[in-house]
Amino acid sequence: MFIQTESTPNPATLKFLPGQTVLNTGTADFPTADAADKSPLALRIFAVAGVEGVFFGNDFVTVTKSETVEWDHIKPAILGAVMEHFQSGQPVMASDAETSSGHSEHTGEDAEVVNQIKELLDSRVRPAVAQDGGDITFHGFDRGIVYLHMQGACAGCPSSTVTLKMGIENLLRHYIPEVIEVRPVAV
Repeated sequence: MFIQTESTPNPATLKFLPGQTVLNTGTADFPTADAADKSPLALRIFAVAGVEGVFFGNDFVTVTKSETVEWDHIKPAILGAVMEHFQSGQPVMASDAETSSGHSEHTGEDAEVVNQIKELLDSRVRPAVAQDGGDITFHGFDRGIVYLHMQGACAGCPSSTVTLKMGIENLLRHYIPEVIEVRPVAV
């Protein structure tokens, strides 16, 4: 098994590509080791000292490290953990674990605007963000303000504010006049 790695815009996060499907549908975010109890793969990765976050996409795993360790010191152990897991035949997620399909539900008078926001996020934003090892999902819409949740390589990325304001906000404001601003939200 050959696992490729790619850098992401977030220097604290690396993208690992095992060459096979990680999740059939949705994504899974493990911002802490305590959140990883539903994933044998995430537990293996968190066993490596210095790992602070794990995120799964369709065909990738992103790992976020602490500031106190260097990639050169922990990357081989993470590669080993990912390889061991896929060779073990264990599932990536426990059978009762849920993956996120993405967006929060929204009903009410803004439902049509919210559907347009979600459509633009799904068609224009999320595929590009997945290339960088992360995900951005709709969290809410209130009085012209769109609230988005950033996961994986996007969470804590130094360029995430620029991406949010100059990229996503401008895109949404261009196509949807009701959008005034975009803000990140922590879940």
